[in-house]
Amino acid sequence: MKDLLYLKDDQIKEFIQLLYYAYRETFSDPKKILAENFLGPAHLRALHLIESNPGINLGELIFKLKVTKQSLNRVLRDLINAKFIKQIQDENDTRKKNLFLDKEGKIFFESVYNSQKKRIFNALKNSSSDSVIKFKDVLKKIIDGK
Repeated sequence: MKDLLYLKDDQIKEFIQLLYYAYRETFSDPKKILAENFLGPAHLRALHLIESNPGINLGELIFKLKVTKQSLNRVLRDLINAKFIKQIQDENDTRKKNLFLDKEGKIFFESVYNSQKKRIFNALKNSSSDSVIKFKDVLKKIIDGK
């Protein structure tokens, strides 16, 4: 911890600013693709989670996104109407509906992912393996609040 005593408020503010810029740039890459389909950042966050957690149910999605059911329903309705996701009734609990990317959703997600991948890939490729591992650890600690 003594190594981190150099972290002053100005340096922490700069780090927060850099996180914001990194987020902004990473999520501005697919902006055109999203706009062409009348979708926004909320739709993209839902698609990312559904793609990485096939069969996730509504309650789990609400918990992971930290949004209200009402705001998520609007996003899901748009994605269902666009035929990007499908809801399949749970075999064990018929009250639950599991969410999956539909064929069109997989194609759309891949195009969005590819627009973001280049920036992230180049940043990781041009960094040392040690800094990538440490950066990933720091990001996880930010997410976990540690």
